[in-house]
Amino acid sequence: MNLLIKNGTLVTAEKTEKADILVSGEKIERVAPEIKQVQGAVREIDATGRLVIPGGLDPHVHMHLPTPAGFSADDFESGSRAALIGGTTTMIDFVTPRKGQQLTQALDERLAEASSSLIDFSLHVSPVEWHQKLEDEITNCLKRGIRSFKVYMAYLETIGLTDDVLEKVLAILGKHGAMLTVHAEVGAEIERLRNGFFESGKTEPLFHALSRPPHTEAEAVKKVLAMAKKANCQVYLVHISAAASLSHIEAAQSDGQHVFAETCPQYLLLNDLAYDKKLERALPFVMSPPLRKKVDNEALWKALAKGTIQSTGTDHCPFNLEQKLLGKDDFRKIPNGAGGVEHRLALLYTFGVREKRISLNRWVDICSATPAKIFGLFPRKGSLEPGTDADIVIWNPEIRQTISAKTHHQRCNINVFEGVKTIGGPEYVIAAGKLAVQKGALSNEGLKGRFLKQC
Repeated sequence: MNLLIKNGTLVTAEKTEKADILVSGEKIERVAPEIKQVQGAVREIDATGRLVIPGGLDPHVHMHLPTPAGFSADDFESGSRAALIGGTTTMIDFVTPRKGQQLTQALDERLAEASSSLIDFSLHVSPVEWHQKLEDEITNCLKRGIRSFKVYMAYLETIGLTDDVLEKVLAILGKHGAMLTVHAEVGAEIERLRNGFFESGKTEPLFHALSRPPHTEAEAVKKVLAMAKKANCQVYLVHISAAASLSHIEAAQSDGQHVFAETCPQYLLLNDLAYDKKLERALPFVMSPPLRKKVDNEALWKALAKGTIQSTGTDHCPFNLEQKLLGKDDFRKIPNGAGGVEHRLALLYTFGVREKRISLNRWVDICSATPAKIFGLFPRKGSLEPGTDADIVIWNPEIRQTISAKTHHQRCNINVFEGVKTIGGPEYVIAAGKLAVQKGALSNEGLKGRFLKQC
């Protein structure tokens, strides 16, 4: 059955206009000021007073992530359900091989895990060590539609890369025109601080934050951008949290480097006062990088509006309180991460658009269009043009909600946005032409996400 969306205000990254949309099968068939005649059976949705936007694209999620504390709380099925209900119809997760494992073998395993996703997805692949056949493995991933390769400058004892290996990886990616996606923190200094605090008896969550001060991010950003310039490699910096990082990003962009930066709602809205709470209330906020200060929040908002930061993700990686408590006597053992895939669009609309920090078009741009462009998924995703995937959100600007672990849809018993009130939310979500969400509830059990190749 076709879908006809009538009387809505279409908002894309480029324009805002009154128009109708006809959906046929999995695609948008027609967009016009008024669509009257439609062949075949059609379900009509009246979008009067509503915004009609492309489905959100979250470029940074970690579903079913293995850790010493167990898997993260959401697998691909539960996490994609939460994403859908929040208006996100595409996500990009990660492939993290075991030491000694071929990248393509790890990719196959991750594709099998992701087969339960209700929404379309793509993947970043992480080189975690150097060996002589790494270039062959990277080129094999490129042939399979992976163009983004995630590296970690922290976590040197497990998956992180030392500077000499990072330079080699950058040279390969630059040679083949691929994207370096990078977690930028100075790993060696962080490990020294972490261990020093613990050995001094400083074990609380606060010392997680103090062991990762802002300069450890900023210095890593500066270093990797210099390396990338030498290798002629484009870079996507994930979860930028510190104002100190922005000058290095701006300088590289002004110098003509292909540098893209992402931040997350937690770094725009939350701050390090969360670590001053009692243990069980502070544990949920342990994430890497940690929460910063209010001045960092405001600097990041300005960078979003200015275009220094072009994308928003969530770094969705929730853990239950019981898992977080495994580090109650040693902050180094607290699993890092928090959920957010369900809340990104509403938080950025409430505190960005409604508070006039960003425009409606900029909201769509950073939540959908630009991430799709960066990772080779546009215009299939992030657009409302005829012929593109029918991933559409009908947004009610007046829906009011209070975020709570009691009512959210991620499979986790804590939420770092607990008690935050939002205004505006999805009334209907259409994914691949199927009416997936109606008034906050999943309404189509026939949803099946597809793996997307990055072009």
